[in-house]
Amino acid sequence: MSGESRPGEIWIAPSLLAADFGNLAQEVRDVSEGGADCIHLDVMDGNFVPNLTFGPPVIRAIRSCTSLPLEAHLMVWHPDSYLDDLKESGVDRVIVHQESDVHLNRLLDRIRGMGFSAGVAINPGTPAGHLEEVLDMVDLVLVMTVNPGFGGQSFIEGTLEKISRVRDLRQSRSGRNFRIEVDGGIGSRTGRRVVEAGADILVAGTAIFRNPPYRKAIRELRNAALPVRDEP
Repeated sequence: MSGESRPGEIWIAPSLLAADFGNLAQEVRDVSEGGADCIHLDVMDGNFVPNLTFGPPVIRAIRSCTSLPLEAHLMVWHPDSYLDDLKESGVDRVIVHQESDVHLNRLLDRIRGMGFSAGVAINPGTPAGHLEEVLDMVDLVLVMTVNPGFGGQSFIEGTLEKISRVRDLRQSRSGRNFRIEVDGGIGSRTGRRVVEAGADILVAGTAIFRNPPYRKAIRELRNAALPVRDEP
């Protein structure tokens, strides 16, 4: 994915789920100009999660409003059926749920073969160890820190241990530098805690879109998430 983050960097990925859908184009422009690193797109089918959002036609319109990388987080059954349309829509990264496809290895292989950056997500109730067999195929692991489907939920404390477990899995695999992303209940109070646990990309919806101006909200979230450095 162009502009991929480097180890030690903290990326902020605004989730458009919390944006004003009646003014979506301007919302995308405002967070892009406000210092966001990529745009997080929650694609929901009303079956895998109890909510519906947007699909490839809306994503295509979003693509025309920003040069930032777009990542599509597929909270859907049969994610393979979305890939061709997402490619045409200009998506850079596709994130699929471990729980959504019994043939995860084959799905990730297809995603990579189509030129996407590949990500895999796990729900709060899914053990991190369920990802071990596919970690060599992904560029990103997304740890859900709320149960997916709705924005504005409270952070689940028990997911901190899972973030640390994913970090340990990364460290145990020489040569693998996949990013660790977190999504759900992320704000100034939780940002630093998830970064200290191992996260380096923070998805934030309410913390940004409910706290304009966006440049200030993004800067404050990034600064709050930076680990405290010991004085020399």
